[in-house]
Amino acid sequence: MNAILLFAFTQTKRFFRDPIALFFTFAFPLIFLFVFGGIFGGNDNIKFEVAIYNNSDTAFAKKFVSDLTSGDTFEQVTDAGTIESAKEKMGRGELDTVLVLPQNFGNPNKQSLPSGQLEVYYDEAKPQTGQTVASVLSSVLAGINNDLTKTAPPFSVKQVATTNSGLSNFDYTFSGLLGFSMLSLAIFGLASRIPADKNNGSLRRIRATPFRPSQLIVGTMLYYGFIGALAVLLMIILGVTIFNFDMRGSWLQFALFSVPSFIMLLGFGLLVGGASKNENQSAVLTQIVALPMMFLSGVFFPRFLMPDWLQAITAYIPLSPVIDGIRMITTEAKTVVDLGPELGLIALWIVLVYLLTIKLFRWE
Repeated sequence: MNAILLFAFTQTKRFFRDPIALFFTFAFPLIFLFVFGGIFGGNDNIKFEVAIYNNSDTAFAKKFVSDLTSGDTFEQVTDAGTIESAKEKMGRGELDTVLVLPQNFGNPNKQSLPSGQLEVYYDEAKPQTGQTVASVLSSVLAGINNDLTKTAPPFSVKQVATTNSGLSNFDYTFSGLLGFSMLSLAIFGLASRIPADKNNGSLRRIRATPFRPSQLIVGTMLYYGFIGALAVLLMIILGVTIFNFDMRGSWLQFALFSVPSFIMLLGFGLLVGGASKNENQSAVLTQIVALPMMFLSGVFFPRFLMPDWLQAITAYIPLSPVIDGIRMITTEAKTVVDLGPELGLIALWIVLVYLLTIKLFRWE
């Protein structure tokens, strides 16, 4: 054990003297953090850019437009031109929708109350935005109707907030970014470093000592685990301070779950690096191992968007229980006790990958 700890200590010192390794370990994952944080970390209030054409001269119509654009939901675009040009801009994605108030909008009806029908235009190829705007405006007009008629509708909908209320898109994306950071550290880092040590003769010199392959594997796992913990901690600090990451679970539970998860991923890096004769072999094997994890484990988009048959298959990919577990801890406040199936699958992969690593490891 003393030899393992000494090896891990010396390799850690060596790592921090390598600027390229430092960049790809600490800076490279942060690039993805800032990219996705910039996309999903902004203001999460729903806001629509709309072109409004008020063809009515009624005071009610003017006040309706004024009240509508004074809130945070609708931003009026004043340079949209004619209705036809606004429709063209909406087709190009420059506008969310076009609202038209007809000439009779706000005119009194038989009950001497303001009335009218608001027209909401939407792109037929992308109906979701128009339907959402129409739903919001229906809710606004329903409130106005209640104020005018002083009668409540006989049926209504009650909205009940869940425990996940207030979470932003970034809060859900952050778990995938953490998983990607662990993956890149464990596989891309180790898979290239070990073959490089074989080529420069470092492992040949270690082999001349009583140091066994199992000790080398454990020592490498220890020092890379320490470096990985620092990288993940840096991502968490920046996620909390810059992008206001909202942690719903316990940091202790997150740490307890992350340790075996990272140990498992390190096993794949050790397996690829230890079994490869040179860096060319490791580059090919790294892509074969890492790419399915990156794109099928929910790193960049959730697995529930996949077909059911593909979800059933990807659930057993090594990174899938890691991403799912981190996401449930951070957004649903789950504990390691709740994540028994995910931890069981991770433990199974740990046993399998380290047995293969020891079996297939080669010094040269």
